[in-house]
Amino acid sequence: MTAAGRPAVLAVVGAGPRATGLLERIAANLAELWPRRRALHVHLVDPHPPGPGRVWRHDQSPLLRMNSMAEDVTMFTDESSTVEGPVRPGPSLAAWAAQFSGRGPRHEPYAEPADPEVLAELRSLGGADFPTRRAQSAYLDWVFRRVLAELPPWVRVEWHATTATSVTGPPDGPQRLHLAGRDLPLTADLVVLAQGHLDSAPPAEHRTHAAFARRHGLFHLPPAYTADVDLSAVRPGQHVLVRGFGLAFVDLVSLLTEGRGGTYRREPGGTLAYRPSGREPVLHVASRRGVPYRSKTHYRLQGPRPPLPRYFGPAQVARSAAAGPLDLRRDVWPLMAKEIGYGHYHELFLAHPDRTTVAWADFEAAFDELGWYTAEMRALVAAAVPDPADRLDLEALDRPLAGLSFSSPEAFQEYLRGHVARDVARRADPAHSADLGAFLALLSVYGQLPRLVETGALTARTVARDLDGWWNGFFNSLASGPPGFRLRQLHALSRAGVVRFVGAEPLIGTDEEAGVFTATSPTVPGHLVRATGLVEARLPAPSLRRTTDPLLRDLDVRGAVAEEVLTDRTHTHRSGLLSVSPADGRLVDPRLGGRPHPRRVALGAPTNQRAVAAFARPLTDAPAFRLNDATARALLRALASDPAPAVVQGSR
Repeated sequence: MTAAGRPAVLAVVGAGPRATGLLERIAANLAELWPRRRALHVHLVDPHPPGPGRVWRHDQSPLLRMNSMAEDVTMFTDESSTVEGPVRPGPSLAAWAAQFSGRGPRHEPYAEPADPEVLAELRSLGGADFPTRRAQSAYLDWVFRRVLAELPPWVRVEWHATTATSVTGPPDGPQRLHLAGRDLPLTADLVVLAQGHLDSAPPAEHRTHAAFARRHGLFHLPPAYTADVDLSAVRPGQHVLVRGFGLAFVDLVSLLTEGRGGTYRREPGGTLAYRPSGREPVLHVASRRGVPYRSKTHYRLQGPRPPLPRYFGPAQVARSAAAGPLDLRRDVWPLMAKEIGYGHYHELFLAHPDRTTVAWADFEAAFDELGWYTAEMRALVAAAVPDPADRLDLEALDRPLAGLSFSSPEAFQEYLRGHVARDVARRADPAHSADLGAFLALLSVYGQLPRLVETGALTARTVARDLDGWWNGFFNSLASGPPGFRLRQLHALSRAGVVRFVGAEPLIGTDEEAGVFTATSPTVPGHLVRATGLVEARLPAPSLRRTTDPLLRDLDVRGAVAEEVLTDRTHTHRSGLLSVSPADGRLVDPRLGGRPHPRRVALGAPTNQRAVAAFARPLTDAPAFRLNDATARALLRALASDPAPAVVQGSR
C-alpha cells in the first residue's frame, strides 16, 4: 500500500469547545490540504460529552448562566476572520435557537434537546437574552454534530469517554496515548492536547489557609470551578469571607441563595427585593478593586460599527515589536488605550452628536494625531465632549475606589449599592452606547495581543506584572462582567444583609486564638471582619507544576514538557503555562534540546499562546479561531506528508 493510502490517525485529548473548534477547522481545510479519499481517523478523549465538554456540560444547575447575550456567542468564522483557510459561517447561539420557535430557518442536523426546560428556554430565547449554560451546552452539542455530519466518509471521528493518562513514543514515530481503564493504548501519528481549563493543586497560601481551617473546624474553598464543588458544608447563617468579585463569585452567590430556596420579588416602584429562605450564609466579599465586574451592556450600537483595529492592529504590533524590548504599560498600553478611546468616541459622536460640540470628521482628524495621555488629547476631549459622564476615564474604571475611604461599614455598604445601581442603569441605557463602542474596541485589543506576545518583545517583568497580572484583571472587570439582572440581585442581597461588602485591596488573615479568618481593607479603615469560612472565588490559575491533569503531570514528571520561563536583565517569570512553539503550537520538549516535539501539539488555556476563549462574539476576528485554523492546517499538512503508518488500536 502506498503512503497516500495508509490511514492517518490523530488523537485529540479533550472534546469540549476548543477541540470542537479545531475539528471544524480540520473539516474546513480538508478540500485544500488532504489527499482525496485517504482515510483519517480522529480520536477524541474526554470523560465529558463532546461539544460541551466539562465546563458547558448539561449536568449543572439551571441557575448558572452565561455572561454573554445569545447573539454574541458563535463557534463559526465570519467575514471578519483573518484565517488562512476557508471561512465557513454558521449561526450564533441566538440564530440557532430561533429554529425551535419557528422564528428562524432549520439548521441541520436538526434535533430538539431532550430536556424540556432547555427546549422551552430556546423557544423563547431572544438575541439580547443571557442564556443558561445548559442552553449553551445544547448549542455546542449541535455544533459538534454539525461538524461530524459535514465530514466526508473517509474521515472517522471516535469518542473515548475516559481520561488520557500518558503519551509515549519517539519523536520520529507513532505516539501511544494511554487511557484510564483501558489495557491497550491508542496509537496515533499526532497527538493534540486541547483539555481547556484545568484544575491545579492550591499554592502555598491556600494550603496554609486550608490547614488553619482543618485545625479549627472551619470551611475553606481554594480556587475551583464553582459548578463542581460541594457547598453543603456551608451552614445557614455562617459568616464566610469571599475573595473575588467576578463570575465565580456570581455563581457562588446564586447557588447559596436561590439554590437554597431564596426568592426575588418586585417591590412597589420596581426595586428588586430578596426574600431569604433562612438557609443562606452571610457572605463578606472583597477583591483588589472592591467592586463587582461591570455589568454587560443590554443594548446594541446606535451608530455604525467602529472600523477596528485602527491604532493597535497587525502593523502597529509589528512596529512595536521591532522596537523591543517592551514594557506593556509604558510602551504598548497608550496605543491600546487610544484604540479603546476611539471605539468609545466613534459611537458617541456618530450616535449622539447632540452631546458633542464638533463634527466627527474634525474630531477624528485631531484624535489621529495625538497620544492618548497627552495634554493636547485631554484638551481636545474636554472641548468636544462637554459632559464628563460622556468622557472615557480608563483609570477610574480600573480602580473605582482609589482614594476613597469610609468612616463605617454601613456607609460603605450604602455607597457601593449606589455604585452598583448606577452601573446597571448606565449599561441598560442606550444613551450611553459609547460604552459598547469602547467594549468592542477592548475586544479588538484583546485579539491583537497574542500577536505581540508571539514576538517575544515583552520583557519578563512586564509579562508577569502587566500582561498576566494587571491586564487580565482589567480586561475581565470590563469585558467579562455579569448581566445586569445579576447585579440587581446583588443589590437586593446587600439590602437583605446576605452579602456584605468589605472593600478594595483586602488583607486576609487568621486569628489562631479565636479560631477565625479575618479581613481588613483600607476602604473602611479600622474595620475587622471575622468569619468561620473562606472562599477563593476564582478559577485555578494555570500551573504545570501543580496541575491535577494526569497526562500533563506525567509529561512533566518525565521531563517531556516545559513551563514557560521568561527572563530579562532584572526578572525571571515562571508563568505556569505550558510552553509551545508560537508558529504551530508544538510542545516544547526539553529532552529534544528545547526544540518543539514534531508529533505533539497543545493549544488553548494551559498554553502560553494566551488565546483562552474557545468561542467568540461575531465579527471580532477571534484569536481562538485564528489559532484553531493555523493548527488545523499544520496538522493536515503533517499528516498528509507522514509516510509512517499508525496502527489503529483501542476500544470502539
